[in-house]
Amino acid sequence: MIDIGAQSMTAAADLFLAQPPPQTLPARLQMAFTLMTHIILVPLGVALPFITLVMNWRGLRKKDEVALKLARRWSVVMAIQFAVGVVSGTILSFEFGLLWPGLMGRWGGVFGSGFGIEAWAFFLEAILISIYLYGWRRLKPWTHFLVGLPLPAVALLGAFGILAANAWMNSPRGFTLDAHGNPSAIDIRRVLFTPLLGPQYWHFILAAYMAAGFGVASIYAVGWLRGRRDRYHKLGITVPFTVAAIATPIQLIVGDIIARAVFREQPVKFAAMELVWRTDTRVPEYIFGRLNADGTVSGGIPIPWLDSMLAGFSPDTRVQGLASVPVNNRPSPELATLVHTSFDLMVILGTLLFGLSAWYALAWWRHRDLPRSRWFFRCTALSGLAAILAIEFGWITTEVGRQPWIVYGFMRVSEAVTRSVGPATIWTTFAVIVVLYVLIATAFIRLLLRLRLRWQLADAEAAAREAHEAGKRPPSEAGTTTANNPPPGSAEGPPQRDDEDRDGAP
Repeated sequence: MIDIGAQSMTAAADLFLAQPPPQTLPARLQMAFTLMTHIILVPLGVALPFITLVMNWRGLRKKDEVALKLARRWSVVMAIQFAVGVVSGTILSFEFGLLWPGLMGRWGGVFGSGFGIEAWAFFLEAILISIYLYGWRRLKPWTHFLVGLPLPAVALLGAFGILAANAWMNSPRGFTLDAHGNPSAIDIRRVLFTPLLGPQYWHFILAAYMAAGFGVASIYAVGWLRGRRDRYHKLGITVPFTVAAIATPIQLIVGDIIARAVFREQPVKFAAMELVWRTDTRVPEYIFGRLNADGTVSGGIPIPWLDSMLAGFSPDTRVQGLASVPVNNRPSPELATLVHTSFDLMVILGTLLFGLSAWYALAWWRHRDLPRSRWFFRCTALSGLAAILAIEFGWITTEVGRQPWIVYGFMRVSEAVTRSVGPATIWTTFAVIVVLYVLIATAFIRLLLRLRLRWQLADAEAAAREAHEAGKRPPSEAGTTTANNPPPGSAEGPPQRDDEDRDGAP
């Protein structure tokens, strides 16, 4: 990812101005690295509360201790992820002010309301996660569930605030410029609800649900491939995979809608996404390929007329080309190639995940069970990584495709970057942030691995206890259970909520 960012930043540095500020390249690299690292955690923050509550509800409705065990454990991961996200998100907040004072000084009063909404949502989410995690042993089961019920909505509200700010940067509205070129007469409603907000918001939310659902299912698919084919792992695959499989076909439709919205609102970005050089009708769609300086495309697979068809449902749809705007107002051929390649990879990964979801749906419709092929579980084990990569490629498409603008049509990146901090200082802080993020990621992964080991030991101890108790029963009672004394993992009997939680939840 850093290599991709470096290529795009280097090309952009030669494009924006005759002598761009030397701070531009390190500032962009630092921001790109921070965003692309932080965005790995975002799907869990947005979608894991919903998936956890679905499992919690299933456990309570069916009195299923296995489902409740999974929900408890996922809530611990949810809390840890939230704590790690606080650190990476806080660093991003400082970067906006330190690296891009031109943006925040001139436009912060316009689109800053989105960040305010996200801050309030963050505050509420912290409280709700704390109560939900703390309440496993201290609240009545259904009361505890109802306490956690607002969590998915609060997560959606936080995502709304951030994406409203980003959508405004892509399609700025809701202000007028005074005699000095500064924004005034701000209309908050128009600032928050720009033409790109709806498609961009739902496109990202569905991507988050796909990444979280496939990601959680992939962990249990690995266990399944290693021979752990119990009900615990089956539920761990089925519930999150179902959530992701429902979101995936909807995502294909929303993805088509947002591409058409970009065609209307950001025609130059659309031209970069599709490698369109000259404005024309009957424009072909290229699968991969490289845009050359003379406007030709080499190495790609052209599909005649398809780009015009996708843009306006007709081969006569006129698509604006990159050459229609001055060179300092458009991405360079190198940047356009990067945007186009990222866009193609995002679409390909989404299509493959749709195929995997269709496989799952067909097997469930026919047998009410998971597919029996090991290849399904191999693909599922990789699906979480594929969904995360699709989000990364989509973010590259969105942000690099906007170049050279930081506020589309109003402010260039080179105009927003700091002049008060030298490039050497920015390179130094960039190195410090990389080291810090590596340490945080290492601690996060090690903590999750320790929790996994602890949970595996707890399950093994429970199984050993049950085997020991079964051996001490009279032959007439061996192998039987009652509604009041189900074996660990049984779907029968009331949920067991001991004072001492052996699953690791506080």
